[in-house]
Amino acid sequence: MDKDKVATLSSKLANKFGEKLDFYSGWIANPKAVGAIAPTSTTMARIMAGAARCDAGLKVLELGPGNGVTTRAILEHGVAPENLVAIEFTKSFLPGLRLRYPGVNFVHGDAFNISQISAELEIERFDTAISGLPLLNFPVGDRVRLVELVLDRLEPGRPLIQFSYGLRPPVPARDGHFTVTQLDSVLLNLPPARIWAYQRVHK
Repeated sequence: MDKDKVATLSSKLANKFGEKLDFYSGWIANPKAVGAIAPTSTTMARIMAGAARCDAGLKVLELGPGNGVTTRAILEHGVAPENLVAIEFTKSFLPGLRLRYPGVNFVHGDAFNISQISAELEIERFDTAISGLPLLNFPVGDRVRLVELVLDRLEPGRPLIQFSYGLRPPVPARDGHFTVTQLDSVLLNLPPARIWAYQRVHK
């Protein structure tokens, strides 16, 4: 194996180790904010990342990158680092994320402040939103409000991708407002998860 391949392999292994270390450190510090008992599986991250368009001329929004498994999948899907904006509430995750994924715009903030954050970044519309937020940890009213806020910041017709561990979507569809469809089930994730796509209803 040549030196370049060894270096690439070493970098990938270091990134994965760093992701797991950040996850468990964050879970110990604030399990409710992390919202899972194990890191997102690579399979689930790749399915979620696959919804993003790489050539749309718009930035992709990631909510709750956490330890960076889905961030890595989005970049491997073909989204350029400078075209990815990731909002992370848990401050302790940010140093590791910025070290492992240079060029990505990691923002320390609350996803509920997406309107203010996008205005500060001078971004009118995102192509896609990919969420790793533990929505089931929020009251139902807050979940609905978050979906509405994020869909308002997306290009018409583009989806918010969200996972959950329940049999039903974490936010049910709202007639006249938005639809929700199940994209996939990931039985190998721990725990098994479902992936949902929310889209705005345009009149």
